[in-house]
Amino acid sequence: MTVYFHEEDLPAGVFAPGADIAVDTETMGLITPRDRLCVVQLSDGGDDQHLVRFNPGSDYAAPNLKAVLADPARVKLYHFGRFDLAAVQHYLGVVAAPVFCTKIASRLVRTYTDRHGLKELVRELLGQDISKQQQSSDWGGPVLSDAQRDYAASDVRFLHALRAELTVRLAREGRTELAQACFDFLPHRAALDLAGWPETDIFAHV
Repeated sequence: MTVYFHEEDLPAGVFAPGADIAVDTETMGLITPRDRLCVVQLSDGGDDQHLVRFNPGSDYAAPNLKAVLADPARVKLYHFGRFDLAAVQHYLGVVAAPVFCTKIASRLVRTYTDRHGLKELVRELLGQDISKQQQSSDWGGPVLSDAQRDYAASDVRFLHALRAELTVRLAREGRTELAQACFDFLPHRAALDLAGWPETDIFAHV
């Protein structure tokens, strides 16, 4: 298992054509237009993960990364994709879809709990433990520590396996089509966040 670190773009030809890609992002905070995109993590479900780091003042050109993210033949796997989609759209200028979001899938099938974080999902469904100690660290510094790199890689390392388990449960509970409808809407939910409706339910009566 190897974590590859890249500056400003993904090398060409890293992923096989059409391979589904797990995606996560690290930013300076939770307000997308204010808190810049620092790292994009990717995995094709194999043993390796790739981290692309953007420096302060980056122009986010990244043609190879954008081509992978915007490729309609690749499903992009997320955990809480709403945030990552917004960050990618705002800074990289592409809609990283089609989508499978493990958090949405979890909420649809694990109705026996309110614990839908990645750490809990990996523990219950895959029997492994991951550390979240670096979640709130400074991702904009000049050097990323080994702990930060491993944390970032772990956020995409398990998403393919989680999708497989959750897909079975969605089918078992008869919620596959409902989940797909949610996934299809997710890029639009991210666009609403960017347009100024972050916590407003536009479907609400009042």
